Amino acid sequence: MSHDESHGSVHARGNGMVASPHVAASEAGRKVLASGGNAIEAAIAMGAVLAVVYPHFCGLGGDAVWVVADGEGRSTSFLGIGQAGEACADIRGEVPVRGPASALTTACVVDSWGRAHAFSQSRWGGLMSWSRLLEPAIELAQRGFPVSRSQDFWLDYRKEDWPAWPGFASLFGEASPAGSLFRQPHLARTLSHVAEEGARSFYEGDLAHRIAKGLAEAGAPLSAADLVRTHTRTAKLESVKYRGLTLLAPTAPTQGITTLSIMATLEKLGIADVGEGTSDFYHLIVEAIKQAFLERDRIGDPDHDAFDLSVLSAASIAQKATAVDRQVARPWADEFATGDTVFFAACDGDGRAVSVLQSIYFDWGSGVVAGDTGILWQNRGAAFAPAGEPVNGLRPGARPFYTLNPGIALKDGRPHLLYGTQGADGQPQTLATLLVRLIDHAMPPQAALAAPRFLLGRTFSDSRDNLKLERNVGPGVADTLAAMGHETVLLEPLSPLCGQAGVIRMDDDGVSGAHDPRGDGCALALR
Repeated sequence: MSHDESHGSVHARGNGMVASPHVAASEAGRKVLASGGNAIEAAIAMGAVLAVVYPHFCGLGGDAVWVVADGEGRSTSFLGIGQAGEACADIRGEVPVRGPASALTTACVVDSWGRAHAFSQSRWGGLMSWSRLLEPAIELAQRGFPVSRSQDFWLDYRKEDWPAWPGFASLFGEASPAGSLFRQPHLARTLSHVAEEGARSFYEGDLAHRIAKGLAEAGAPLSAADLVRTHTRTAKLESVKYRGLTLLAPTAPTQGITTLSIMATLEKLGIADVGEGTSDFYHLIVEAIKQAFLERDRIGDPDHDAFDLSVLSAASIAQKATAVDRQVARPWADEFATGDTVFFAACDGDGRAVSVLQSIYFDWGSGVVAGDTGILWQNRGAAFAPAGEPVNGLRPGARPFYTLNPGIALKDGRPHLLYGTQGADGQPQTLATLLVRLIDHAMPPQAALAAPRFLLGRTFSDSRDNLKLERNVGPGVADTLAAMGHETVLLEPLSPLCGQAGVIRMDDDGVSGAHDPRGDGCALALR
């Protein structure tokens, strides 16, 4: 076994690898692989640990999107996305973004673990029990773990807000500073119940009723009946060809199609012939992003809104590439959606691969704790448009537009790259930049992750529609981009605003991978 807890690149002969934003999660996944488990089983263990040790970004009260592929490239996705409760029919006007009223969609992450576990057993010959995979998370919740720098930052950042969130202060208010021991006994009991009774016990039975009761007492518009109706969808992946690879992404209501559209447009623009890290490199990627983002208002729940795949047609890609001015930036004033998630990935010795994102949407989600369960609930419903809007409008039973879009790239029909990132609207931006560096410039995972990045649009700390560049792009690059019409603002190198991504590369001579130096995580490999 070889690992580097300072985010450095890891390489091993093809026995498997994991990557996540927290060392404890990566270690849990590595132990599963070392015990003979497969990539899905490792990912379940990592996801459960992250629900404990990264509570500000994900948890049992959130959702998950999975992309999985076996060694022959047979692939699918699990869309663990909760739906709006029936009581949401009473919500009119702007959709609430924090507090009890924002806890308006159910949480599907636990069901997604259950769906993935069943798939592992039936398709991949998985032998590890459900309860065994949750053991590391339960132990960490019971015994405690050191508070991460990320958790401490976001607790401090929201210190003016969280005293008003129901149940929050008593659970998280003392979880500071970074490095201090943090225990979650209520969450440990909840996880133990799920481990013993199965994933559906989160949605049906005593625990489900306690969750629903806690949410109702806080004022959230969800019921026990809403939980019963929550199920993961198995969905066909969308794809585009890029430089001889097949890029896979989850379908609507996620923005996976947006990432694919950016990449297809960049290939049409000839990004491979542009020097990496030059002003033209950043300009073309940013302009391709703008073209794809102009089409995102077409994405909603395909159960309710027509889903138009023509945005990936050759004609549409050519039109977007033609619309890009190679010398002048397009003016930009698109509404930016914030959000925080965790990306983790695993591959095993049989070449099977899993790429996953879990989220409670905003940092700390809705801020609402569901009674005595220790579960912090998401505010993913804030991604809905107001009720009555023709696409993505809030309505009972619908799933909102979803920023999560983990990916897998196939080479010669087999898994080659696993990738994903935290960052809501920043996800397609970070992924496009990473993929160009990984594919067109053959950069190792760690080098691609550490290289300067950008973020187009508004953030929680800057309401201007500008192009935020990490300072180490160099003054010449920033000045040239400004001269091209980009409203540039410089960030510190390795800024958390530019996402926390992870990459695993699977080649004939082994696997390599890394997690973002902008976060707390690492990749771990088996030797």
